[in-house]
Amino acid sequence: MHNIAHNTLEKLESMRQEALLGGGSQKIDDQHRKGKLTARERIDLLLDEGSFEEFDQLKTGRARPETGTREFPGDGVITGHGTIDGREVFVFSQDFTIMGGSLGEAHSQKICKVMDHAVRVGAPIIGLNDSGGARIQEGVESLAAYGEIFSRNVMASGVVPQISCIMGPCAGGAVYSPAITDFTFMVDQSSYMFVTGPNVVKTVTHQEISAEDLGGAAVHNQKSGVAHFALPNDILCLREVRRLINYLPSNNRQRPPIINLRDPAERVDPALDYLVPANPNQTYDMKILITSILDGAEFMEIHPHFARNIICGFGRLGGQTIGLIANQPAVLAGVLDSLASVKAARFVRFCDAFNIPLVCLEDVPGFMPGPEQEHGGIIRHGAKLLYAFVEATVPRLTVIIRKGYGGAYVVMNSKHIGCDINFAWPTAEIAVLGPKGAAEIIYRKEINESPDPAQTLARKTDEYRQMHANPFLAAKQGFIDDVILPHETRHRLIRSLQFLEGKQVNQPPRKHGNIPL
Repeated sequence: MHNIAHNTLEKLESMRQEALLGGGSQKIDDQHRKGKLTARERIDLLLDEGSFEEFDQLKTGRARPETGTREFPGDGVITGHGTIDGREVFVFSQDFTIMGGSLGEAHSQKICKVMDHAVRVGAPIIGLNDSGGARIQEGVESLAAYGEIFSRNVMASGVVPQISCIMGPCAGGAVYSPAITDFTFMVDQSSYMFVTGPNVVKTVTHQEISAEDLGGAAVHNQKSGVAHFALPNDILCLREVRRLINYLPSNNRQRPPIINLRDPAERVDPALDYLVPANPNQTYDMKILITSILDGAEFMEIHPHFARNIICGFGRLGGQTIGLIANQPAVLAGVLDSLASVKAARFVRFCDAFNIPLVCLEDVPGFMPGPEQEHGGIIRHGAKLLYAFVEATVPRLTVIIRKGYGGAYVVMNSKHIGCDINFAWPTAEIAVLGPKGAAEIIYRKEINESPDPAQTLARKTDEYRQMHANPFLAAKQGFIDDVILPHETRHRLIRSLQFLEGKQVNQPPRKHGNIPL
């Protein structure tokens, strides 16, 4: 009897050893040579030390003699749960050393199991993708397996935070899982995403293009907006994921964690009184204001390389996580265009889904003019941002720093679309048009009939600026709750967030709205 028990223990031990080796030491060396960590090394870096509990370590796919595939313990993915700074998260990490991390039936079942657990217990799900794609040897079963994962991504959306790290190839149908998740991280030079690879592109369009140029980290962070973060290597990437998790609640029923950075709410920054230049055509960097008002000057920017005319990201005010949206006058004068609208709209909807208050810092001269924008659907895209703000029921605050012109003023979380508290700096200019454009229209006859039209226009522009380029008309109408001194901004926002903590909104019953996608 003792012998049998001993044999089974030995067998378990040897099966575990085989599972831990993945595709074997040769393949592990190949992975390291490419500058990539193995699936297990990544989990160890992502999670608190010693916290990882693995599921399905011994689960195997079906061996298929006809295609020469054998069984591997784990089937090319490592799944389980652990903690990040003591908070529970679920993880799957694809193992490129086993059949190129390709996705088969057993592989998918393992991923689906942790996703189901994550939704049931209300904890974030983090996917580390490094896979050659569908396991062709399994045929249509591997496609069915993708569908199972996609369905779960959609059902978990807005219930628990979903984060994807692309740490190797991610091609074909596989790209649609990260696309549904909330945030996507990519690693420079070692990760890429595309629906059709360079070979198919060459066959169909006769274009020669490298994987990096077709779908590398730079492309998706700067041009397509598919990825939110690009980091130089696996280690820094996983560290940033840990940092992001610290801003977020574990699920949509919770508030984000309160983290006290010991930064007094009353702290003032006198330099802010001189941030906005006297000349309205001169620019300044909005990030100076952002880091000045946030706790500990800590700001985690989302999509920092995409649509840089708008800034989105997480910070803290009085220990509380906030989602911050700000126009960036230093890029394209801070105008709203199609890309900026879509970037901000998705960020606003994420914050609303996860009970994160929204703070808007506004300096917007309008929507970007021109046939390119109009033909590219700026009406539809701008409407997404408008829709996202109106739909959001979390506390909403806006500070108008300088320009708030036209429709863009309304869309940027104004009082008229349900913002809770609106402040303006004394430098705020709230008007239907900029002073020059307004003067040209209102005083057209007078300007055209004068002996020196240019001088008359300049005089009328100046008159209009003095009359309208200030926040006082809007304050008199009650569209602004208060005109505040720049150095008080931090304190006023923190106090407003405190009183808005119990905010509740009753919405009409409906299945869901129809956002102008």
